[in-house]
Amino acid sequence: MAFTDEAGQPVRPEWFSKEFGRVVAAAGVPRIRLHDVRHTYATLALKAGVHPKIVSERLGHSTIAITLDLYSHVTPGMARGAADLVAAKIFGD
Repeated sequence: MAFTDEAGQPVRPEWFSKEFGRVVAAAGVPRIRLHDVRHTYATLALKAGVHPKIVSERLGHSTIAITLDLYSHVTPGMARGAADLVAAKIFGD
């Protein structure tokens, strides 16, 4: 068990997922699964420039490849930023 209650007793994963869904609904934000938080963390951390090895270790992955292949996602802003960086190198800063 990865989570405990206030008394230090293990909390069943199903309960935690259900509670997460309740909190998301109460916050009025788009519904996501608890597992999607991992993908969001990976994408935002990589976008912010956190080294992939650090992101991989934080997520508990055995290799960077798992992190980059399965848990990171290219956002439109990231794609545009990459294109701008390469264009600057080609056409000069």
